[in-house]
Amino acid sequence: MNLHQFRFVQEAVRRNLNLTEAAKALHTSQPGVSKAIIELEEELGVDIFARHGKRLKRVTEPGEHVLKSIAVIMREVGNLKRIGEQFSAQDSGTLSIATTHTQARYVLPHAVAKLRNSYPKVHISLHQATPHEVARMVLEEQAEIGMATESLADYPDLVTLPCYEWEHVLVIPPSHPLARKERIGLDDLVVEPLITYHPSFTGRGKLDAAFEARQLQPRIVLEAIDSDVIKTYVRLGLGIGIVAEMAMRDDLQGDLVARPLGHLFGQSVARVAFKRGAYLRNFVYKFAETLSDRLSRDLILRAMQGDAHDYGL
Repeated sequence: MNLHQFRFVQEAVRRNLNLTEAAKALHTSQPGVSKAIIELEEELGVDIFARHGKRLKRVTEPGEHVLKSIAVIMREVGNLKRIGEQFSAQDSGTLSIATTHTQARYVLPHAVAKLRNSYPKVHISLHQATPHEVARMVLEEQAEIGMATESLADYPDLVTLPCYEWEHVLVIPPSHPLARKERIGLDDLVVEPLITYHPSFTGRGKLDAAFEARQLQPRIVLEAIDSDVIKTYVRLGLGIGIVAEMAMRDDLQGDLVARPLGHLFGQSVARVAFKRGAYLRNFVYKFAETLSDRLSRDLILRAMQGDAHDYGL
């Protein structure tokens, strides 16, 4: 047995047992993937997959155990590579970060700049994605660290730690009547055309839940994943915006004002995530520490060795 066979099995599962798609992802041929999997099954003496003709239909019971062992092996292979990089090339290498647009645009620039000042030989690879894609990239070791508000805590193979709290804000022109109101309610918002995030991004679920609890139907005229896009359409007069407070902290144009909505939608928590059992290089800890004064190397180490859910805000 060999690592190629393990990768082929893993990729087949990731691609919903579609060997053609697995072969494309691995830059090889479909017959080659199929042959390697069959050879591994013959060597192990068990079927990893149940088949209908030549098509894979499902993972067998022994196959589930094989997959768990393969995951451990591949994780440790990745750790070996990172250990080698750590000690053969001190303070250099690539830090791969998976995150959402909001974090990449408004939160990470300061932390990335500090890391570059401390580790000028470290190359930063930044991947912007949905929260679920962020989790997948960390699990599949395409990224060493993930950052998002949604989804990360839903994966048992991720160690997730709270980074900071934030709330939504209303974004409106200074001339809008709501700009003069001291405390804004759901009844004020429900009659207005709203521009806000796509349902899977930046705490949108909290907005929907608040309206639903009051049996109110908001008039959402535009959804986006990008806070700057939301603000642009507010400026064009298409409606009023609801964005994460981070998106307004450094807005210097002065043609929009923000009003807090935490009393309506509550607080959200941005989290960082690491793959459970992964070996983290020195500059990964350093980067995490720049994200929040709640994070430290010692805390991350303890979380990686135990139950990360013990470390709440």
